[in-house]
Amino acid sequence: MNSSMTALADALIAARRSNRTLDAAPWTDALQDASQAYEVQDAVAAALDWFGDDGVVTGHWKSGGGSRSVTLTHAPLPPSGVRQSPANFDDLVFHTPGIESEIALRLGQDVTPEQAAKIDHNNAASLIDAMAVSIEIVDSRWQDLASTPALLRLADSQVHGALVLGEWQPYAAIDWASQRCETRIGDGEVVVREGTHPLADPAWLLPIWLRHITRHGQTARAGTVVTTGSWVGVLPCRRGDQVTAEFPGIGAVRLRV
Repeated sequence: MNSSMTALADALIAARRSNRTLDAAPWTDALQDASQAYEVQDAVAAALDWFGDDGVVTGHWKSGGGSRSVTLTHAPLPPSGVRQSPANFDDLVFHTPGIESEIALRLGQDVTPEQAAKIDHNNAASLIDAMAVSIEIVDSRWQDLASTPALLRLADSQVHGALVLGEWQPYAAIDWASQRCETRIGDGEVVVREGTHPLADPAWLLPIWLRHITRHGQTARAGTVVTTGSWVGVLPCRRGDQVTAEFPGIGAVRLRV
């Protein structure tokens, strides 16, 4: 990494360790492209020891994009914020949290870089053994997220805060166009969406995500999990809110922010 990237990584590491936010203005020109943002991601994950260094990829990831025509983005998730439903996050600090209701997928086998290079959208789902309802708490180390450049968001783990997972179910290619998603925050009305996954099929991103996480020659191990994009956009929430998300026929999750 160049000096600007190293300084940015150090700032994000310090922000996570001290639970504080950063002014994005001094860092606007720190990154030139997504590859540099991913290098900063890797540096932060290594410094905070999110994953081992045994030459394999494990853990939990987020991946997705607004449509199939845009470049998808990916980020590793800190293990301390990944929990099973029902989950309580009273011990974590969030700055401006939001809720995304999603489907998570789990690899059922190891995937080598060579295998990832050959996978396409028609056969990638065969690598998945299970799916689960999930809620991502979106949060940022940047003080004014709305004005923060996309590359800085990407460097900050694509503004991830925490993740709750429901019970794992055997994976099945269901009719995603008619799948309902029901989300409720606190005493608010239930937000109902149907067939609103931005990629139409959560498994569509698998080849792109797998090529990304194996790009340094590492094998993705069975059990590695990826969340696949929000069905509800980002819904604002506050500390103390009780949140539920249900995908009828698949499962439900519950958390306290």
